Amino acid sequence: MKAIEYKKYLREFVYGGMDGSITTFAVVAGAAGANLDSAIVIVLGIANLVADGFAMSVGSYLSSKSEKQQYQLHEDREYWEVKHLRESEVEELREIFKEKGFDGELLEKVVAKISENEDHWVDMMMKHELKMIPDRRTSVAVALATFTSFILVGSIPLAVYVLDLIRPMPIDLFFTSATFTGTAFVLIGWLKAKVTETNSGKVILETLLLGIIAASLAYLVGDLLEGVF
Repeated sequence: MKAIEYKKYLREFVYGGMDGSITTFAVVAGAAGANLDSAIVIVLGIANLVADGFAMSVGSYLSSKSEKQQYQLHEDREYWEVKHLRESEVEELREIFKEKGFDGELLEKVVAKISENEDHWVDMMMKHELKMIPDRRTSVAVALATFTSFILVGSIPLAVYVLDLIRPMPIDLFFTSATFTGTAFVLIGWLKAKVTETNSGKVILETLLLGIIAASLAYLVGDLLEGVF
């Protein structure tokens, strides 16, 4: 797959990875607050990854499918109007190009040329009248990109616990996991800034803050419950 094709799914990668890392680290924080051992943290984390990742990918699939259905509905309506309400559609086309600065003979030539081809005409109306752009990506690919990102980035908070289970290490597991996850938050925040074309520093800070709040709440709940039980 070409690099440009990967970029089509950057938005899904960002939001899938953000949700995966935040929710999984929240599980890790809650387990740390309850003083659970590595094996339990891993079980809880993987269960969360698979279940939430699947749920999020299904949501992405349904959202993408709904957008495609809406586009198709409006496109079919435009084809019908072009066939049965031709004069009014020609006038709408003329108004679109008037707003773009065309007038006189040039305006009429442009309108006549576009209205010669029904497909081009409908495409023009969809983009400039309804402000709708077709999504050429398949809904399955959108869901897969979301799920893959959720699993990959969401696994980062668990990595140190898996390594410790395989070979015990003399380190603070929660602190190390938090460090790895914080790095992931920074990367995801930077990618999100690229997708939304906003200030990267602000977005990175927001992502870190969201992760810290979610983890802190989970840790406190885990600590309270551990004290109760």
